[in-house]
Amino acid sequence: MRSYSIEAIRNVGLFGHQGSGKTSLAEALLYTTGAIDRLGRVDDGTATCDFDPEEQRRHISINIALAPCEWHGTKINFVDAPGYLDFVGEVGSALDVVEAAILVTPAQGAPEVGFEIAWEMAASRNLPRAVFVNKMDRENADYQGVVGALRQRYGNTIAPLQLPIGSAASFQGVIDLVEMKAFIGSGKEVTCVEIPEEYKEEAARYRELLVESAAEGDDELIEKFLSGEELTHDEVVRGLHEGIDAGKVVPVLCGSALKDIGMTDLLDIIVHEFPNPLEFGAVHGKNPQTGAEEVREASESAPLAALVFKTIADPFLGTLSYFRVKSGVIKMGSTVLNASRGKEERVGQLYFVRGKNQEPTSEIKAGDIGVTAKLADTRTGDTLCDPAKPIVLDHTPFPEPVFEQAIVAKSKVDEDKMGPALQRVAVADPAFRYYRDPETGQTVIAGAGETHLAIVVERLKKFGANVEVVERKVPYRETIKAKAEGQGKHKKQTGGRGQYGDCWIRLEPNPGGGIEFVDAIVGGVIPRQFIPAVEKGIRQAAETGVLAGYPVVDFKVTCYDGSYHEVDSSEAAFIMAGILAFNNVAPKANPVLLEPILNVEVVVPSEMMGDVMSDLSTRRGRILGNESLGNGRMLLRAQVPQAEMLRYAIDLRSITRGRGTFSTSFSHYEEVPAHIAQSIIAKHKQEMAHAG
Repeated sequence: MRSYSIEAIRNVGLFGHQGSGKTSLAEALLYTTGAIDRLGRVDDGTATCDFDPEEQRRHISINIALAPCEWHGTKINFVDAPGYLDFVGEVGSALDVVEAAILVTPAQGAPEVGFEIAWEMAASRNLPRAVFVNKMDRENADYQGVVGALRQRYGNTIAPLQLPIGSAASFQGVIDLVEMKAFIGSGKEVTCVEIPEEYKEEAARYRELLVESAAEGDDELIEKFLSGEELTHDEVVRGLHEGIDAGKVVPVLCGSALKDIGMTDLLDIIVHEFPNPLEFGAVHGKNPQTGAEEVREASESAPLAALVFKTIADPFLGTLSYFRVKSGVIKMGSTVLNASRGKEERVGQLYFVRGKNQEPTSEIKAGDIGVTAKLADTRTGDTLCDPAKPIVLDHTPFPEPVFEQAIVAKSKVDEDKMGPALQRVAVADPAFRYYRDPETGQTVIAGAGETHLAIVVERLKKFGANVEVVERKVPYRETIKAKAEGQGKHKKQTGGRGQYGDCWIRLEPNPGGGIEFVDAIVGGVIPRQFIPAVEKGIRQAAETGVLAGYPVVDFKVTCYDGSYHEVDSSEAAFIMAGILAFNNVAPKANPVLLEPILNVEVVVPSEMMGDVMSDLSTRRGRILGNESLGNGRMLLRAQVPQAEMLRYAIDLRSITRGRGTFSTSFSHYEEVPAHIAQSIIAKHKQEMAHAG
């Protein structure tokens, strides 16, 4: 692929809900432009942008993919972003490196949450965007219904540029509402004809909607339109162009990716209406040394500034860093500064990539997108720049993980490889976290959802660590509610020197005070040097609990009596005495099970508030209050036991159809209801019996 000037480049993201056909659309656009000579299919695992084995197996996009092509002297870098909600962080990364967005929605039903999320994120950046209504060749295709739903939600911003000719099996072309002409055919084989008679009335009606939207793109035109004057063809074109550029007008086009219908019109819109990187303007960041704001002109002559927006870890190829050059030129063999981490990197071979196919190049200029391999310290979101002109570019942070699972290695060999494998996966995936839970001793992986973590497990296998998912343990605790006392006596004679330790203790509740040990020994019945051993034994026994194996907390223990043997007593013997004393007395002190309670904040559309509140109530949650956030969204606050929140990310997505989000933080511990405690204790006894 030849080098293009910045004015002849368009960087365009493809966004939408899972199943809307973004990847198929990318495939059709590549085919129409001649970038590929065969039309692949997602369902067959042959689509250019779905090259990861997990993508091919699951028929969903997991990673951002690049799909550059050339059209009428312009290079278009399509950035295909996943639509599955587990990978919404990739949407933000893709939006960081494009100047325009194509929002894809199927012709069957109203746009779904993945579309809405991408729309809101693109709108917050004021990105020019267009809507492509896909799958017009499928049953139940309803373009007019989709346009109606879009205008109901987004108002006159929505400007239908086209009407379909036919639908489902009869879909054969589109009507251009700007030129008022019809175009029949697929791919490049498109014929311009007069609008069929049966569509003229509908075309005239939709033309009025288009003109209204075009008028709103220009202050002068809106005045003329509101005064009842008719806009000329050139004024409509001007209003659309200025409105699209300002993000005030969002054109709607239609077609079929699988039948390759509607691609040429979409490509023409991208080339003629979407801005190039130079028109989009300078990029902003901060000087990592001073914190002062820095500006870089989108020019080859400016100092280098490139944003790494995707990292892929491959066990054979190493780390691949996808980057967008915002200013300057990055050259093979050059030394650049990773300003985000304060480390210099040596740039190796550079590539333009299309899916998994790589084309070597010696340099990548401002406005373009490329890939390099084996950068030692560079991660997603980092800035590569001229060492003499440091800058850290803004980037969209990935959402915090909301779903956790525990994993165990299948063998000792896997256990040795698990740590390095987890580290390599985490480097490539900013939405993924892992840690060892000190309360339960489990290795915990955390991500956006069940599918995300299932893919993480598969990636761990690629790095040689075979693991399996096990039940996530809740860090319960135990405490006592009554006073009790008793003896712990350890006496053992084995020939020669024996073992002897004897202590009497009193246990009583100590709410919120932790474990408090009181030495009440008088008269030397236990020598002073053995008192710490008694405390050590009690604390050791408290770690394994008396009900279900969980640590006992918040109790006061008083050692008030005991005895010793001048020869057989030792520190070890009194440690055992302390263990025995605690195990004898604690069951008589009315032990109870405690569970962690989380503060939960849920943000949902107001119409779904009732369902979410009802669901939290079934989880033993206490509703603390709610407030309006505006724009039809509500914030709900509650306290819910952690045991009831283990799969909440999945359940909330189901209840709200993906429109709800939540966050949690630890609040406190409180007593587990008796009937639930009984089942936890019974399960522990069963596990102990099985282990024994």
